Amino acid sequence: MLSKNTICLWFNSTAVEAAQFYAETFPDSAVGTIHRAPGDYPAGKQGDVLMVEFTVIGIPCIGLNGGPAFQHNEAFSFQVATDDQAETDRLWNAIVSNGGQESACGWCKDKWGLSWQITPRALTAAIADPDRAAAKRAFEAMMQMGKIDIATIEAARRG
Repeated sequence: MLSKNTICLWFNSTAVEAAQFYAETFPDSAVGTIHRAPGDYPAGKQGDVLMVEFTVIGIPCIGLNGGPAFQHNEAFSFQVATDDQAETDRLWNAIVSNGGQESACGWCKDKWGLSWQITPRALTAAIADPDRAAAKRAFEAMMQMGKIDIATIEAARRG
């Protein structure tokens, strides 16, 4: 791995499966080198997949098969900026339909417990609108949503 700063994500034993899903789902994503354990370790045996190098939308990551000791939670999430409703729907639906679960305000969780914020650029622009009343309307509309509906956000922004 060439990057000086790499995100390390802890998995029970499914790092390769997760990396493959991310590579198939997100642009500029790929599975890299798979490292096998040179000896036994608490969560596995010599020869088991210990780590997998991968990228998610250009971000270098390592998936570590560390065992069941730690679980992902919402304190860490990938925030993905989408350009339109089709991209928003495709990414959200890919995550949720692959064993994930819906949450609120553009958040969802994949089947490995990683949180994702599928955030249309239109939403970011709306809640940063210099017209604070427009921003508030868009924000209040977002607070009622699971997956973000851009048309509803834009309508709320316009008033």
